[in-house]
Amino acid sequence: MNVARNQLTVTAEAALHLVQEAVAQGATRGVAVSVAVVDPTMTLVAFVKADGATAHSADTSRRKANTSASTRRPTGWMDADLAAAIPPATGGALTNIAGGQPLLVDGQVVGGLGIAGGTPAQDAQIAEATVAGFGPIS
Repeated sequence: MNVARNQLTVTAEAALHLVQEAVAQGATRGVAVSVAVVDPTMTLVAFVKADGATAHSADTSRRKANTSASTRRPTGWMDADLAAAIPPATGGALTNIAGGQPLLVDGQVVGGLGIAGGTPAQDAQIAEATVAGFGPIS
């Protein structure tokens, strides 16, 4: 019987790289963003609130990162009933607002990225652009 398993997780170095890339992606679109990176257990690894980002975007970015890490999918996929139920059912830890992306290495979720500060469509575009080059960072 196996009593333990190995689980890959995003490194602090990679998380910091992602945060910098997301802020840059937001800036090119004229959007001041908050960026959160969590590991597969939804533990915060890196966070930044860019100058000018709204106060509530900090919490929202974390919720998006949590949701992507735990569901292994980009945020925004839930039907209306689940999307309405998930925030109160999780004490506000999860959301269905677009702008979250899972972080994958060899098909395994190693964390989640959450972007907030623009419209949901802008946040989703920034998140997608940020993770496009995600992989081993040397």
